[in-house]
Amino acid sequence: MREYRLRCSGCGASFADDGVQLDCTGRHAPALLHTRYDRRDFAVDEHEPSVLRYRSWMPAGREIATAARPAVYRSSALAARLGLRELWIAFNGWWPARGASLRTSTFKELEAIAVLGRLAPDEERTLVVASAGNTAAAFADACTVNDIPMLIVVPASAFERVAAIARIGATVHVVALAGAEYDDAIAFARQLESLDEFIYEGGVRNVARRDGLGLVMLAAVEAMGALPQAYFQAVGSAAGALGVHEAAQRLVADGRFGGRLPRLMLAQNAPFTPLHDAWSVRADVLPERSPADAKAQIAQIGATVLSNQTPPYTIAGGVREALAATDGAVDAIGNNEMLDAMMLFAETEGIDIDPEAGIATAALQRACGAGAIDREAPVLLNVTGGGRSLRARETHGAVPALTLGRESFGARGHDAVRSLLFSSHR
Repeated sequence: MREYRLRCSGCGASFADDGVQLDCTGRHAPALLHTRYDRRDFAVDEHEPSVLRYRSWMPAGREIATAARPAVYRSSALAARLGLRELWIAFNGWWPARGASLRTSTFKELEAIAVLGRLAPDEERTLVVASAGNTAAAFADACTVNDIPMLIVVPASAFERVAAIARIGATVHVVALAGAEYDDAIAFARQLESLDEFIYEGGVRNVARRDGLGLVMLAAVEAMGALPQAYFQAVGSAAGALGVHEAAQRLVADGRFGGRLPRLMLAQNAPFTPLHDAWSVRADVLPERSPADAKAQIAQIGATVLSNQTPPYTIAGGVREALAATDGAVDAIGNNEMLDAMMLFAETEGIDIDPEAGIATAALQRACGAGAIDREAPVLLNVTGGGRSLRARETHGAVPALTLGRESFGARGHDAVRSLLFSSHR
């Protein structure tokens, strides 16, 4: 099934994919891998209603079941309010009336589908993913539908949100870390990578995560007929922005949709804005923050899923390169602007959006006011989550399979996780 190879952004080395490789085997500075598909022209399977219609540019290793698809439409009301001639909205959430069918109300569902579909059919190890909420919900739901074993590590404070929007079946085990933050979940998940029973999903280093999120651009170009001039999204790790950028590169190479990459107009939730702080001064590295300062800033943001402390800024193939290639920008948006933008979107477009989508909408609103974009050109706004008011809450009464205190974030916790999986397999 694998009609592609992996290519290193650093040294150019090429690899056949085993479904889980995260890094180049060469000895050089860290670099992201990316996919190089056998098919170079953009093809759509018009008989497939879900995002699997773009399967020729998805890293497929096994069959996967999904009904997920974003809705891409041309805005009238919000566009008029902002004075834009051609504003397109990619709505990644639950809005059946528009055709958006992401059950967990977030574009993280797209990455879950791609990551699971990348796995080899005979892969027996348990995939481990860390999340602050949305990714956990997306993977839990997709693994439940496809009967794939998964261990999900989340801060305990995020579990209720996950359980409210995702089905959590027998193959899915959620480990909640008490008193933890997103980076604690990442660290714990990565520690499990050394154990034979587990595979670490890899976050932004996983080509499938980026290609899955890049499906947003493919859906947009199918609807628009051409690439947008500017692209707006809120970012934490910026895996979505990188995925969209890589998809745009493939579309430019196709030659039928325009020869210019969309300008990446990204946004973070102030005061926690590591990418904004670095890119605004064209720094070579992310600014240093003490753990105490980072924790204090993260506690103040309304879009809590944008709390990644180590986004891939300097790595080859990472955020700094993508921003430089597109003359991009990263804005810093406060909670009040975010809330105003969420209300504006609900008023004009008629549906609720998540806080992170409010950050992106506020950045678009600010850019329009500052004359930072061409009001006559096509613009794409990625609403990365929304429609939760239309989704009934899950009522299965789920609880974490295991809750660990901070004293168990090391070897003791690993043993507890192993015991959990052993008991579930008996």
